[in-house]
Amino acid sequence: MTVKQLSLPELADGCARLGIRNVGLWREPVRAHGLEATAKLVRDAGLTVTTLCRGGFFTAHDPRERAEALDDNRRAIDEAAALGTDTLVLVSGGLPAGSKDLHGARERIADALAELGPYAERHGVRLAIEPLHPMYAADRCVVSTLAQALDLAERFPAHQVGVTVDTYHIWWDDTAPAQIARAGAGGRIHTFQLADWTTPLPQGVLTGRGQIGDGSIDMREWQDHVEAAGYTGAIEVELFNDVLWARDGQEVLAETARRFTEHTR
Repeated sequence: MTVKQLSLPELADGCARLGIRNVGLWREPVRAHGLEATAKLVRDAGLTVTTLCRGGFFTAHDPRERAEALDDNRRAIDEAAALGTDTLVLVSGGLPAGSKDLHGARERIADALAELGPYAERHGVRLAIEPLHPMYAADRCVVSTLAQALDLAERFPAHQVGVTVDTYHIWWDDTAPAQIARAGAGGRIHTFQLADWTTPLPQGVLTGRGQIGDGSIDMREWQDHVEAAGYTGAIEVELFNDVLWARDGQEVLAETARRFTEHTR
């Protein structure tokens, strides 16, 4: 998504040119290119798919909507397995229209995980709950902290359900380092993502994720936390940014690679 203006073949070519060997994919461009074609593309390019994003949106009241969400998540698990990644990132969903019941919404997430966890395990895929910044709690994700994500994940085996640690969403939370240690002790850090916090936020706030180094977050500090907790996996950069999307995608890809080496160890 950092360079969503690139087609998947253009992304693969750019990664090869820059020596990038890992890529996190989103379902929409994979669907547009074709699942089997994408799997072949990344395989032929020597790329490892680190994660597939996204599943989730489990909080609906309506039984039909809940059944549709579960079916879509099973498809997402199938897609992750076909792409060769062991991790599906979950954005859990916001409050249903007219609801003010955060606790009930979180319990419906747990209900969905109870159904999907064993299905994911059978396909060699882990579910990674991503807590999103509290500004998204109403419409996108009622899981706002790593503590809340772990409270859900720990109801299930670690090889079924863990968490996503994303700097953009947790950097403000002074309890997050302790929660990263908690997640690491349980083997539940399934992926680690970087984006910077820049202000002012754009209208709608969804596309406010800043380029690494442009904002307020110390990336090395958070890298230290996850590595101290035992994480040895890939580090992803995930930027939703209209200004970056309006630029030449190959230029943005190269810039992001440079910023990554400058701001991580």
